Parts: sequence; structure tokens; C-alpha cells
Amino acid sequence: MTDRLQGLSQAEVLRSREQYGANLLTPPKRKSLWRLFFEKFNDPVIRILLVAALLSLGIGFIHREFAEAIGIFCAIFLATGVAFWFEYDAMKKFDVLNSSNDETPVKVVRDGEVMEIPKHEVVVGDTVVLQSGEEVPADGRLVEAVSLKVNESTLTGETQTDKTTDPARFDKEAPYPSDRVMRGTTVIEGHGVMEVSAVGDATEFGHVARQATVESDKETPLNRQLQKLSKLIGRVGISLAVVTFAALCIKGVFFEGLLAADWLTIASEILRYFMVAVTLIVVAVPEGLPMSVTLSLAVNMRRMLKTNNLVRKMHASETMGAITVICTDKTGTLTRNEMRVHEIRFYDPEGERLIGEGIAANSTAFLDGHGKPIGNPTEGALLLWLRDRGEDYAALRHGVRIVDQLTFTTERKFMATLVDSAEGRMLYVKGAPEIVLAKCPGFEARAEAEKRLADYQNMAMRTLGFAYARTGAESCDEALASGALHFTGIAAISDPVRDDVPAAVRECLDAGIAVKIVTGDTPATAREIGRRIGLWTPQDTELNHITGTEFAALSDEELLGRVGSLKIMSRARPLDKQRLVRLLQQRGEVVAVTGDGTNDAPALNFAQVGLSMGSGTSVAKEASDITLMDDSFGSIATAVMWGRSLYKNIQRFVLFQLTINFVAIVIVLLGSIFGSELPLTVTQMLWVNLIMDTFAALALASLPPSRSVMREKPRRNGDFILSRPMIRSIVGTGSLFVAVLLGMLAAFGSDITVYELSAFFTVFVMLQFWNMFNAKAFGTGRSAFAGLGGCYAFLGVLALILVGQFAIVTWGGEVFRTVPLSPRDWGLVIGATSAVLWGGELVRLIGRKK
Repeated sequence: MTDRLQGLSQAEVLRSREQYGANLLTPPKRKSLWRLFFEKFNDPVIRILLVAALLSLGIGFIHREFAEAIGIFCAIFLATGVAFWFEYDAMKKFDVLNSSNDETPVKVVRDGEVMEIPKHEVVVGDTVVLQSGEEVPADGRLVEAVSLKVNESTLTGETQTDKTTDPARFDKEAPYPSDRVMRGTTVIEGHGVMEVSAVGDATEFGHVARQATVESDKETPLNRQLQKLSKLIGRVGISLAVVTFAALCIKGVFFEGLLAADWLTIASEILRYFMVAVTLIVVAVPEGLPMSVTLSLAVNMRRMLKTNNLVRKMHASETMGAITVICTDKTGTLTRNEMRVHEIRFYDPEGERLIGEGIAANSTAFLDGHGKPIGNPTEGALLLWLRDRGEDYAALRHGVRIVDQLTFTTERKFMATLVDSAEGRMLYVKGAPEIVLAKCPGFEARAEAEKRLADYQNMAMRTLGFAYARTGAESCDEALASGALHFTGIAAISDPVRDDVPAAVRECLDAGIAVKIVTGDTPATAREIGRRIGLWTPQDTELNHITGTEFAALSDEELLGRVGSLKIMSRARPLDKQRLVRLLQQRGEVVAVTGDGTNDAPALNFAQVGLSMGSGTSVAKEASDITLMDDSFGSIATAVMWGRSLYKNIQRFVLFQLTINFVAIVIVLLGSIFGSELPLTVTQMLWVNLIMDTFAALALASLPPSRSVMREKPRRNGDFILSRPMIRSIVGTGSLFVAVLLGMLAAFGSDITVYELSAFFTVFVMLQFWNMFNAKAFGTGRSAFAGLGGCYAFLGVLALILVGQFAIVTWGGEVFRTVPLSPRDWGLVIGATSAVLWGGELVRLIGRKK
């Protein structure tokens, strides 16, 4: 073993670095901009749209008309471009948030001298000096430890772990051996010397970070929904094309004498039939759908940022609405990750008066300029308690002269300070209550104090006892030996639950979402936190709780039947949460994981949605899909509400768009079979299928979220985006529109004027215009006018569509094949088509009455 007083020589440092590498974590590989862009073409609807675009391009070469193909390609690149830009923009924001530094100075012994080097220059075999407040730079074995306590919350959730080199005092239940310290943890008390055993990626921190960047095969619920929809659209389009092609061939052979014509005519007609069939496929594909979904997700990303949810991956904003389980860590997510005094119980009036001076003088902790404790978190909690009482600990500390002091050690289990103050010579003692009580033989309320202590300890709180004495002794030992101590009282200290957590957990449970705590803390602490947030109830048993050791000992098959009922996993190691996530996903659950520590990163990466805290470690944030900027569990419930509302909005514009496509398909189909052409030009269809659909998507995507969705259960994983009520509405409303439009064509007769075609085009658009109101109200049971006053974007888009249609009809000319309509006919068209809205209102009114 390397002599810890001598350390490594420069030659040994070079050999170690060559053999084991530098103390650097391999940065996560960023996707290139090209890959980020081309990934957007994995969208199932985009793929089917590409096929439609190529078919349309083929038709364009034959007819020398490329407007339709250009329009579809524009729709594709607009949708993929917007998706790319918003994710790239979120990635840039995230990189600014997640900057880290490997230049932190570390004290090492080399060539017999203590020196400071940057953290990244530490090598295996280095002797590192650890002091209070410093971060452990690498993994290593302790060769010296004096009252050493380490905050391991970044790896295990434990905020205070005792470290020692004495095998007799090793904690066999601790996640990591008591003589080992890990990179990324922090020394909170005492000091020590470690010999480095692993650096960089080889550290436990590095192993966890690597799991956080492994590509997972998770698929978002929305992607599955859109894949089903694209397959349905593909099958319907191809089926209709085959039927149409067959019908046209039969019509040509039996009714138009096609077989009697020459082979050139036959070939020309069959090619025309084929082009009509291909046109049906193109019409069946909703060009605006990918753009609609993208715009809706993008709008949601921006609006969620205002509620402190930084969405890094676009689909995560919708996936939040489908989650069925939240696996959350405890420290920093459910709790504040800061020790605070729950209560101090006094038993001596004089001691209560002196408690401020006693706490200030008999302490090694400080508060920085922002009021954050530095040093032992338990002592820091006492200083914060003083501050909240309006007492200045610094003034109290400076107002006394320290004569002697006994620091806290794990053997002594108390701290004592002898001071000269305005009160005279005073001895202040604090420590383990049973130790302090034993030094106060004259204390009469011992039974009550012990009962109170038991109550606090059953609530998983840390407890301290206080005592004081007026003395003329010259040392702490002499004062203690006099036996004149008065017992002041006891303090209960804990890491308090965040104020918003119980209500947020209740909202999630009411929404049908299971919440599971996964923490490195003890079973008692974990269950107490579960009780405080309303998760752990008196009816729960050991079947609802498991330790990391028990979890690791069971096979996947044994656990699959149990993970559903689990509420708490205590003493968990970093990869336990990841395994739990995978098992839940095997059961068909959609899992969200919350966490702020490096230990949470693998699970954050493999969950359908990973939610990191803004104040968390860089590894945790890198592995997540959404970062909660305010570290609030309440923001999770808000994100669920946004996700569920977004999915309903997506359903609404799918309903709206497929209604338009249904009408167009039927008219093309009937027109081709019965001998008339579709009375809408390519440019008019582009306005209807692309520009108007995009505007409609913006309108429906901008509808505000509703808290009412949190009273519903999560949608099932296998649910199709097209529900039965949606299909009935598409077919029913679409059939009504087809009847109206075919009726108009029949009324116009065989010799249709451009004016009549302009009126027909306007009726087609206005039917969809009024149907947007029905789409807005779909699934709510409420009137389309409910909350309309606050839907400014919706109203703005409606106005834009109306103004756009008026401009096209009035000034479109030959490009849109339109002529201006008279004011009377505008009024007639608008009034007659508004029956779509009033009919929908009547249906909804009847539904509410029922």
C-alpha cells in the first residue's frame, strides 16, 4: 500500500493516469443536429405522408402539375422543422442550466507534501485529505477518519452517514461500506484521509452516470397511438383506392365499351383510373396532422415552461398525461433536503432563557450570507431555529469567550463548551439525549422526557438533549465531573416535507396515479415520510414495503406480482430504482420517475418520463425529459394536467381533420365513379387541408388546460386515439356535410358557373369553420361557448380563417378559381352553415339533460 504520509511520486502519478485514466466522466454524447432533425421523420404519420408525397409527385410528372406534391412536402418539412427547432432550443436552455466544473481544488499528498490540484488530476493511488464542507473527488478507502460524517444523498438519499476505519463499528445495513467514500458525496463533519481506488467512469458515480446515458427502447404512448392511426389511414386509403380502381375498370368495360377501343386508349384510361385511385390515397392522408401534433406539443412546451416545467423532449409533455405510476425519491423531492427543528421541549425555565447562548457557543456550524447552514446539518438546523426566533447566533457567539471545548465524537456522543459570558462561567452540553440525561441525576421529569423522545424517534426524527451548569471549573471535564448539570430540554430535528407535497400526492392518487417512494433512507424514516405525505396508511402492511436487500434477493418473476402493491422501497441502491421501473413497464405501466441525485439517473433515463429537479445533479438532469425548475412535486401534478389536457386537444383536432378528409374522400370517390370531377381545385384543397388545418391545430392546441381531467383515471395503454364517440362523430358529421355538398352540386346542374363553384368552395370551408366549435366542446359535455371568452388564440384563429376565406374568394382570381360573392350570399352561406354549431349545441344540451 502507498504510504499515506508520503503519497505518490510524480512518476507514479503518470503511470497511474496511463493505466486507470484521468478523473473525468465521459460526457454524454450529444446528438448531431442532422440526427436530431432526421429523427423527426420517425413519426408514423410523417412516413405515410412521405409515401403520399412521392405518389403525388408521380402524378405531377404525368399531368405537369406539382402544386399538390409541393404542398405536401412543405407540410412535411414545416412539421419536422418546427419539432427540430423547439427541441434544439430546449437543449440549449438545458446546457446552460447544466454546466459543471472539474477544476475544483483537491488536497492530496504527493512526494511527502500536501498540495492542491484540480479534481480532474486526481489518480488511482492518490492520498486525498478530506475536510468538512468538501466534496469527495473520487472513490476510495479511508485510512483515517475522525468523527467523519458524509452526505451521501446524491447516491443513496442518506443526508448523514457515519464513516469509520474501525471494523467493529461498521454499519452492515449501509448501502456502501463504512470505510468507503464515493465521488460526488460531501463531508459534513470531521476529517479524514482516503486512498483513491477508482476515478472517472470507474467510480460508482461514473457507473450510475453511464446508465443514465444508455439508449432505452421506451416508446411514448402518443407514438403508439399515431402508429395505429397511420396504419388505419393506410389501410383505408389503399382499400378505397383498390375499390375505386376496380369500380372504374368495371364501369369502363361494361358501360363505356373500353374493350372495343384500341390498346393506346385502353392503356391511357387504365392509367387515368390508377391516378384517380392514387389521388384517393393522397386525399385520405391528413397533411396537416403532423404539423398539428407538432404545433400542439411545441405550444405545450412553451406554456409548461411558465409553470416551471422545462421540457427537453417534446413528446414528454404529452406522455405525462398517460402516466400510471410515479416513482419518487425522498430527499430533495418530497423533503427540502435541509434539516430543520420540528420542536424543542423545555423542562427548565432558566435553561430556556439561556438556550440561545448555549446553541450559539456550543456549535461548530455557521450560516452563510444567504442563511444556508455550513457544517453539521443538525447544528445548522439549531442555528436556523435561533434565526427564526429573531436571535443573532453570530452576536451571541462573539459575546462569549471559549475557555475549553470537547468536540462531538461517535464515542463521546455529546459536545460540551465552557465559556465566560455575561452570565458568568457556563458549561453548555448537547448530544444524544440518553447520554445527556445520564449526566443530570437531579432531573425529575425523566419519564415524561423519555416518552416524548420515543414519540419523536417513532416519527423518524433525530433528537438532541441540552443541559447547562454554572461552574467555576477550569475545564469541561472538571465541570462535568461536578455533577451539577441541569437538563434544559430535548429537540426533535427532521428533514421537513415540502409544503406542497401532501396536496400534490393526493391529487395524483385521486387521478388514478400510483406513487412509490424509493429512497436510501431507513425503513422507519421512509414510512414516516410516506405517512406525512398521505401515502402510507394504518392499513398498509409489510407487503407494501420492501428493502433494497430484499428486492435484490428476489427474481423478476417473484417481483412482478408484488411491485404493483409496493408503496415504499427503503435502503435502495441506485440501480434498484431502474430495475423497479423496468418491472413496472413489463406490467404495462407508464412510469414517471422523479429525482435530484446521481442515484436517480438510471431510472430517470429508462422511465417513459424522467423528471429531474432544477437544483439536482448534472447527471440527473442529463438523464431526464423534464426539469422541474422550482423543485416542486406540485409541478408534477401540473404537468400531468397539461399532458392530459393536451391529449384531449390532440383528439379534438384529429376529429376535426379526419372529418374534413372523410368529406373529401367521399366526394372524390363518388365523383370519379359517377362521372363528375371534384369541384375543388388543387390550390383550394391546399388551403383546406394544410393552411386551414394548421390554423385549426393552433386554435385547438391553445385551449387552456382543465383541472377536471385530474378527476379521471389514466387512459389505458392500449387505447386507440380514435374513440368510438369520435368515429361516430366523424362519420355522422362527415355524412351530413357530404349530403349538403352533393345537394348543392345537384342543384347547380351540369353547367356550373365559376360563381357557383366559389359559393360551393365557401360552403365547404364554412362547414369546417363552424365544426371547430363542436371540436372544441367534444368530450366535455359543455356548451362550445363555455370559457370562450378566455380562449383568445382560438377566437383569433377563427377570425383569421374567416378573413382568409373572404380574401381568397374576393381576390383569389384564377389562382384559386374564385370570383367575389355578394354580401347577401355571404350572409346566406354563413347563416345556413352555422346550423352545424346550433345542431351540436342541441345534441350537447340533450346529453346534459340525460
